[in-house]
Amino acid sequence: MQPPSEQSRDRASKRLSSESNGNSEGGIGASTPVEMTALEESFRRFAIHGDTRATGKEMHGKNWSKLCKDCNVIDGKSITLTDVDIVFTKVKKKSCRNITFDEFKAALGELAKKKYKEKTAEEADAEVFKLIEGKAPIISGVTRAVASPTVSRLTDTTKFTGSHKERFDNSGRGKGKAGRVDVVDTSGYVSGYKHAGSYEKKLSKPM
Repeated sequence: MQPPSEQSRDRASKRLSSESNGNSEGGIGASTPVEMTALEESFRRFAIHGDTRATGKEMHGKNWSKLCKDCNVIDGKSITLTDVDIVFTKVKKKSCRNITFDEFKAALGELAKKKYKEKTAEEADAEVFKLIEGKAPIISGVTRAVASPTVSRLTDTTKFTGSHKERFDNSGRGKGKAGRVDVVDTSGYVSGYKHAGSYEKKLSKPM
């Protein structure tokens, strides 16, 4: 058996070797162009859209189509939804229903050649990448409720009758407790009498 000191040196050298391999892999990742990192980030955002189980490493056809729509890759002229579907089927593996990031870039390259025919392959790829970099799925707005005549009638306080009418003032604002509780009138006047206090005013006038 090796002495304890030599065993510890062996373990240390193995650990350093593994760390060195990890750093070298990190170095490769660090040398990736910034625009490719932005492109991959957008890929991941669209890949997980609407799917809580998605890992972001693969994208299915529905989200691929959404990406092309939201990022204006589809223009209805040189690139249509049909073109997008055909390219997706072309780049993915036959036994798979999703595409990886590398297959995603290959698909964009196919579309770039159709969309930017006058440019070189590299220039066309760069133009398509710019459309996608930093983008995220567009979330549709909340559907506005359609006004219903029935609802409008039921919520129009001016048409309320009986005890419900007493709960609101002329502007439609609720009176609160005053509109729900019967208040005893101790003034001595008959309910609904509109000239309360007029007699006192008449007496107060100088003769």
